[in-house]
Amino acid sequence: MNEDMSIDQSPHDGGDSGSISLECDDLKVTLVGAAGPVDILRDVNFSVAKGEFVSILGASGSGKTTLLRVLGGLQAAAGGKVRCNGVRVSGPPAGVVTVFQDYANSLLPWRNIRRNVGLGIEASMSKDDCYSRVDEALALVNLQDRWNEYPWRLSGGMQQRVQIARALAMKPSILLMDEPFGALDAMTRASLQDELQHVQGLTGTTIVFVTHDVEEAVYLSDRVLVLQKTPAAVGLELATALPRPRDQMSTKESPDYLRLRHKVYEALGHRVGH
Repeated sequence: MNEDMSIDQSPHDGGDSGSISLECDDLKVTLVGAAGPVDILRDVNFSVAKGEFVSILGASGSGKTTLLRVLGGLQAAAGGKVRCNGVRVSGPPAGVVTVFQDYANSLLPWRNIRRNVGLGIEASMSKDDCYSRVDEALALVNLQDRWNEYPWRLSGGMQQRVQIARALAMKPSILLMDEPFGALDAMTRASLQDELQHVQGLTGTTIVFVTHDVEEAVYLSDRVLVLQKTPAAVGLELATALPRPRDQMSTKESPDYLRLRHKVYEALGHRVGH
């Protein structure tokens, strides 16, 4: 780990490697820019336990999305190791699905909702089995009654629910989410945050969630990682330990939530008033 790293001890530290979904050891990522190769991430070390919800924050350009792409096998590392369920990542691992912010362009406007959700599984199973799996996923995000609608008839929040349902229909063991609620209004975002924590409670899916929203990260997560410096590494690793289920009002008004929120803001370089 970084020598400057500030760590609040996580209940997931250590333990049996069989309980670990994702693991980064001394990860380094280099991207080629106009001026040549640039190190984006260096000496990144952390692990994510099975069933854990971990959020990643950092300043704009700190490498949050790049890190998520490396975890999903979509971007090669320049050094170090990334393991998924104990196996070194060299391409997209089985059981890992990524949900992006751009829900509108990820959905096919000529397919109804059921057929959009079934896109990732329809080639590998019978039509009846596919629709059964799809309908189960739609029920998880409360869209079971909209299966015959088309994406362009739905609100932005509903379109993002469709994208999440498509990911869930693939029965992922790990869900990687890249600012999935960033383009939504505050009320819709809060509703989807609660939907996501409900879905995770039902499925036990491991979730790694990139966001720029401190409140969202603390509210949703078991642990928050903050990327710091350039090249970026994990500068703060903070276990939340907030009781579940969480509530938009009572959780966010609790002293523990406010304390955690202040710590994350400070790690991002913001001065927090008293």
